[in-house]
Amino acid sequence: MQIYFVALLILSAAAVIEVRCSTPGLRPEAEAADRAFRIMGRSAFAFWLVLLGWGFLNLAWWQPVGGIIGSLALNALVVQNGARPSWPGISMGLALVGLFLTAVVLTR
Repeated sequence: MQIYFVALLILSAAAVIEVRCSTPGLRPEAEAADRAFRIMGRSAFAFWLVLLGWGFLNLAWWQPVGGIIGSLALNALVVQNGARPSWPGISMGLALVGLFLTAVVLTR
């Protein structure tokens, strides 16, 4: 449960940061880095949905529901702080960690 919950939170934060950085000044300047940022953010959201579905199928109902509530709370904290220039790097790092944790959860 602990790795599952942490993976949900990390993937959610990575995805919301990618969505909130729609201003060109907050996205990476290099085209390849911007494309990687977009792909990783959207992959984080897709795997967040995969983890939720997996949780509803394999865990007690309250665990994925707790993950949704925790994700919403973390997203509110991230959005409340406002966009920062360092967000793309943080989002890509979180997406990598979240995707690794997703692999750990799904292979157990």
